[in-house]
Amino acid sequence: MLFLVPQQPLVLRYHKGALLKGNYTVNLLFYGRFTPAQRAIVVDFVQSLSAPARSSRPPSVASWWGTTALYGPGDATRLSLGRVLLDDSCSLGRSLTDSDLLKLASRVPHRAAVTVVLTAPDVLVDGFCMSRCGFHDSGRGGKHGKSRYTYLWVGNPATQCPGECAWPFAQPTYGPQTPPLLPPNGDVGVDGLIISLATLLADTATNPYGDGYFQGPPTLPLEAVTACTGIFGNGAFPGYPGNLLVDPTSGASYNARGLAGREYLLPAMWDPKTKQCRALI
Repeated sequence: MLFLVPQQPLVLRYHKGALLKGNYTVNLLFYGRFTPAQRAIVVDFVQSLSAPARSSRPPSVASWWGTTALYGPGDATRLSLGRVLLDDSCSLGRSLTDSDLLKLASRVPHRAAVTVVLTAPDVLVDGFCMSRCGFHDSGRGGKHGKSRYTYLWVGNPATQCPGECAWPFAQPTYGPQTPPLLPPNGDVGVDGLIISLATLLADTATNPYGDGYFQGPPTLPLEAVTACTGIFGNGAFPGYPGNLLVDPTSGASYNARGLAGREYLLPAMWDPKTKQCRALI
């Protein structure tokens, strides 16, 4: 992720389009080899997003996700785990284009769902590491191709670009050279992937079809979390993620607790009420 702290004031204008409101499932398609332990980190994160408050000690993943409810009219966005699919054999090859990612996403039932395509470290995706760590988009389905659905892609940056897409758990490729932090789940690539996944899920919920909340041109928007890139805690500045919690046993840095005792590092999200980037701690 890029980590320039945006200038204030920051206003994401609502462009009056549809938002994701109500109940949605999150389908996970693991493309390439992910170990069971790696998949469990992702699954537990998704299940933590809309978990009851009593399920995790604060600060919780669910309280982070709760900020999305402040966007626009209507109900909150409640996410639950949908299908978990494995494509270990890389059915479309190990070098993917955006159209390939759409093909993969279209394989999964998408009614009231967000499909997440996650690519393994040895899978090449156009633009990965050079300009992006993932993206979200929409497609059309249904009998006559008139219904819209949302999907997103996130890559595991463990070997290709940890400095760009797994910071602050890896030495940054550019900018201030601060020592990397220990990842809360012991996996630099997957813990970095979680940051991108969290970012894109929030951006999808608040700007699913390109006419929701954003600042700037629709082709290169600043969205709910991308507007706050590089901020994870209070006191953040370029090259420093902010004040974080540290696990006394592992020494890992985190700012959110999830189900099954999980710990995660989640990025700040723009708060429509305060018009500020809001970190959990």
